[in-house]
Amino acid sequence: MKAVQYRTVGGEPEVVEVPVPEPGPGQVLLKVTAAGLCHSDLAVMGWPAEQFPYALPLTLGHEGAGTVAAVGSGVTGVTEGDDVAVYGPWGCGHCRKCAEGKENCCPHAAGLGIMPPGLGSPGALAEYMVVDSPRHLVPLHGLDPAQAAPLTDAGLTPYHAIRKSLPKLVPGSTAVVIGVGGLGHLAVQLLRGLTSARVVALDVSKEKLALAQTVGAHETLRSDGEAAARIRELTGGVGAEVVLDFVGVEATLAVAAAVVAVEGDVTVVGIGGGTLAVGFGGGLPFEVSASAPYWGSRVELMEVVELARQGLVSSHVETFSIEDAPAAYARLHAGEINGRAVVLPHG
Repeated sequence: MKAVQYRTVGGEPEVVEVPVPEPGPGQVLLKVTAAGLCHSDLAVMGWPAEQFPYALPLTLGHEGAGTVAAVGSGVTGVTEGDDVAVYGPWGCGHCRKCAEGKENCCPHAAGLGIMPPGLGSPGALAEYMVVDSPRHLVPLHGLDPAQAAPLTDAGLTPYHAIRKSLPKLVPGSTAVVIGVGGLGHLAVQLLRGLTSARVVALDVSKEKLALAQTVGAHETLRSDGEAAARIRELTGGVGAEVVLDFVGVEATLAVAAAVVAVEGDVTVVGIGGGTLAVGFGGGLPFEVSASAPYWGSRVELMEVVELARQGLVSSHVETFSIEDAPAAYARLHAGEINGRAVVLPHG
């Protein structure tokens, strides 16, 4: 079968031929129908050799959807032909966090060598992939796989972040979305669908600001030196109750710190490597909470899929063949993907 692999540190992703994997006891083999490309993949491929934590070659892709092709011994709950999305942050399955469905918070996974698909384990950018347990599969119930695949991260992560801030997103409140890429354009839709807050979207790209407006942002602003003052003006000097930074560089975090309201939330989703000073007298208004979410729970993925089935969120996708996946990564790196790039391995 064809797979997209990162094979040498510093190299480019390659399309290669590898054997079709077989599911072991308790495992599920999927025929992959769609796989999303993420900036996290680019970050992984940018790590130097001394920091690289995974064995190579690595089949990429941590956003996946597929059809159950075969099951290993002892598997129950899924059958061949089921269309499913793959929940990515695999945990031990036995601890308190996993019992709550919060495998993204499992404290034992790293120590046990359990790694997400595409981020240590073979991922979804292949014609077939093995999923370690049927509990990591969420039924699609008719949802288009190309729509569903991005929901497993680009939808789940902002949903998880927004859900925690819902008590602050009351009528009259303001939410700021910094970066309207694969995650940000879904965050705008989630904020509109789940809250009555005014949604302000920031980006440096005219195309992405246009997308933000199309998917429901009340205000769109260029992310520049005047953005913070403009947001303060829009909010009557109060600031935004919730700021979601999907970029995470020093400049965007400075904007977040400048516009968040007293008792507001700053959620840093982007992995740009910037830092936010937190502490008394550190520059943030009083009683601001800061967090850095990691994916979300299995139950939250089920909820995101249901929101998509109801038409409340929709991934803006550009599709590619598996042969064109390396070129799609190059375009993603260049900032030329508006929304989410999705590979259709059998398309």
